[in-house]
Amino acid sequence: MILEQRVACTCFALGTGVVLVPMLTHFHLRELSDLSPYGAALYTAVVNGVLLFMCRGYLYQVGIRACGLGLAFGLGLWLSVAAAQWYMFGWYMCALSFFHFSEYIVTATYNPESLSLDSFLLNHSMEYGLAAIASWVEFGLEAWIFPDLKQVPFLHYAGLFLVVGGEFLRKAAMLTAKSNFNHIVQSKKADSHMLVTHGVYQLCRHPAYVGWFYWSLGTQVRWVVLLEFRHAGPTM
Repeated sequence: MILEQRVACTCFALGTGVVLVPMLTHFHLRELSDLSPYGAALYTAVVNGVLLFMCRGYLYQVGIRACGLGLAFGLGLWLSVAAAQWYMFGWYMCALSFFHFSEYIVTATYNPESLSLDSFLLNHSMEYGLAAIASWVEFGLEAWIFPDLKQVPFLHYAGLFLVVGGEFLRKAAMLTAKSNFNHIVQSKKADSHMLVTHGVYQLCRHPAYVGWFYWSLGTQVRWVVLLEFRHAGPTM
């Protein structure tokens, strides 16, 4: 495990630790619903201070991104357990933050030469950002105006299947291609490049893209964001 990978894993775990705030603030086991915005904000400030002390330069940039994703994952866990009306948003936060974090970790494992801050895919594209924001707005409005619309068990399970299946297919593609996989489209063939035809590449030519496509659709289905679902495909 390379240094950047260790830093990312440690900082992601630190961020996820926000769910422990109820125990840290009350000094005995409490429910996740006891998490307060003030406690979460204080925990975030303390963790950021630790990162400033422990990391410098590039490693700090890696750490702050991984920690932010960990915070999103931890807060997602809290929402999924403690906030009945917003638990679907909590699961979405978990899926989204884990996706971006795992992209960096898998790249660090099998293609460290191409590893960069862009491997988190946080600054993917304007279209990706706009699609995400639009889905957040739609979910908030629908949960407020039509709360019963979000209570469709079949769609929840179908969306979960697409999310897990899409994530598995994409990561399987990255692990199979290894150093031949790159987040940036390559215009020139390197000496180390090989045509990959085994594993999941026997199923389709671009399994990583296919996996991401179904993962993105699955988040909208499980989240029951139907208007955004109609436009999710072209933005990916």
